Amino acid sequence: MSSTIIAGRFQQQSEADDTVAELLRAGFAREDVSTFFVNPAGQHDAYPIGGDRMESPGAEQSRKGVAAGAAVGAAAGVAAVPFLGPVGAITGGLVGAHVGGLVGSMSQMKEKEGDTPMDAQDPQAQRQSGMMVAVAVADDTQEQQAIHVLRAAGAVDLERAQGTIANGDWSDFNPLDTPDLIGSLPQTPRGAPSRRL
Repeated sequence: MSSTIIAGRFQQQSEADDTVAELLRAGFAREDVSTFFVNPAGQHDAYPIGGDRMESPGAEQSRKGVAAGAAVGAAAGVAAVPFLGPVGAITGGLVGAHVGGLVGSMSQMKEKEGDTPMDAQDPQAQRQSGMMVAVAVADDTQEQQAIHVLRAAGAVDLERAQGTIANGDWSDFNPLDTPDLIGSLPQTPRGAPSRRL
């Protein structure tokens, strides 16, 4: 059954473990709390080839450049057959493919300078890597309590989502979803007493 989920990111496993303990002390059920590591962008397991973007950025331009370079190199190699023999065609193709790959990569870099991708325009569009602690909440009171506990523990990038946590597993979590970030408020410094709600 789908419910509201409040989640926060931590850099260290120990911080996440301490936060889970705080959530349990605050009255949340263990089966409603999930912890897991979010991989860096491009390295999610959902898409085994090329990471979470189906293929690496610039791979298409590089592939086109290699193909074009190989064709040009092969043509130059064929022209060199009378002088270099059959090795000229093979060598020309290999050199052309290498140069074509470089040209494809360079054109990708040039595009990045001129046309800013959406992710670069909005740095929050991508979920950052780290240890996530997520808790399913039943109502507004629990939501505020979860936010308070996560903030007091030092969580960054607090977010709100709809989903299902069952037996400690956020089964429908998608690392590619754009997080719905909760506005930042001053955090309680670590070690400072936290006010119970």
